[in-house]
Amino acid sequence: MANLSTLVGCIAIIFFTVVAPASSATHSVEWSVGKDYSSLATGKPYVIGDTIVFNYGAGHTVDEVSESDYKSCTLGNSISSDSSGTTSIALKTAGSHYFICAIPGHCAGGMKLSVYVGAAASSDGGGDSGDGTTPKTTPSPTVEGRKAAPSASATAMLKPFKALVLTCVAALLYALALS
Repeated sequence: MANLSTLVGCIAIIFFTVVAPASSATHSVEWSVGKDYSSLATGKPYVIGDTIVFNYGAGHTVDEVSESDYKSCTLGNSISSDSSGTTSIALKTAGSHYFICAIPGHCAGGMKLSVYVGAAASSDGGGDSGDGTTPKTTPSPTVEGRKAAPSASATAMLKPFKALVLTCVAALLYALALS
């Protein structure tokens, strides 16, 4: 009986260790003039439920804007704006999201970020190309007018169904080791 409780405990730990990170993530951004934000657009997958936290000093803002305002650094048409020093943006919808600093000259100086948010991970695989990557129709995010690679990767986004399979395999290996 002790072996069974150990097995169940190990399964629970493995399952929640693998599934919890696939559910949502917090992405931190040090928001200032002169930084290169391209790695944030291309190096991390973003899914519905994730949060981006912008950290910055006085004299900056975080404004979510339209694609055209992002590309042209047009100020004054923000969807949302904050200048508190720590701005948390919950990513609630799939698609491209565009952020700029609305202080004159800052956006033109590179203080802008575009991220593509994919659908939340699901066990049915709906909405993706079937290989764990972003949908085939996913547009590439743009960073300062350049094209960047799609932001999600097969290894970065582990879907809960895959986590369950991995947990079952680990449990079987553990059970074999005990016998």
